Amino acid sequence: MKLKKKLTVFDLQRFAADASAGLAGTGTKLEMSTDGTKFEEIGGVKTIPDMGSDPENIDVTDLSDTKKKSVPGIENTSTLAFTFVYKGANFATALTHNGDNKQYKWQVTYPDGMTATFTGSYTVKMGNVAVNGALEYTISIIVSDGPDFATASSSAGA
Repeated sequence: MKLKKKLTVFDLQRFAADASAGLAGTGTKLEMSTDGTKFEEIGGVKTIPDMGSDPENIDVTDLSDTKKKSVPGIENTSTLAFTFVYKGANFATALTHNGDNKQYKWQVTYPDGMTATFTGSYTVKMGNVAVNGALEYTISIIVSDGPDFATASSSAGA
């Protein structure tokens, strides 16, 4: 007698519409566009860096102050480094415009639909190679504008 097991597929991300209890990063993706209208996903993303920027501190302390005083200055957006698992085709896609210094549109989409969009040029570098280790590469994007965030509800209609 042959027993058949029926497997139930459980999609954790189906609960992503309500992120009030938190949200797993599974399903987050990075996409690139030359014109900002048609985005192409670069598959195999392994890590997404911290997104956003911090303002520079402007020192406004004068000689009558007993403690240092600062006011916020221009926001400093650092280079964003995304790590990928090398899968051949995704690396070929990444190399298409590598180091050409042109400005591309980028979009990170989180599992609940929230997005972060930004503009920047990029370079690609291979990660180290080790015994019993996966090949990885990094796309480093020098941000010239953004990132700008859109919540899941506002990006759903975009």
